[in-house]
Amino acid sequence: MSAHRRPLVDLAARRLLVSDRVAAAKFGTGKPIDDPVRERQALADVRARATGLGLDTERAVRFFEDQIAASKVVQRGLFARWRENPGAAPTTSPDLAAIRAELNQLTKQLLARLVEAAGSNPCTSTVDGIDALHREALATALRSVTV
Repeated sequence: MSAHRRPLVDLAARRLLVSDRVAAAKFGTGKPIDDPVRERQALADVRARATGLGLDTERAVRFFEDQIAASKVVQRGLFARWRENPGAAPTTSPDLAAIRAELNQLTKQLLARLVEAAGSNPCTSTVDGIDALHREALATALRSVTV
């Protein structure tokens, strides 16, 4: 795997692991997994940042639409697990605002890696330490940059 592709894959995987805390923040609080207003705001931010970096804005937006879809794969999967096994469900709700600040930092890093990885083909098969749910979500996260 090229030096440029691995950091992109690693950051996408890291973002997916943050999705676990997003799910924990929403589970049992009545907050829906889907948040169209927040998603539109995040994608508008991506579009503006991509323009400033000289990235193809539509490609960048597609990539982050995939990140959002992948996060939802994780959140839905965890919600299902927790409903089936309530003893495994989170007992506290992490601060969603703090998690979003972390996601914003990851967005900046991912955009920088997209600049470096232009024309590359990331590979998800070499990511260690993630379970089947997160590997499935990672394939979703990278579908717009995989040839």
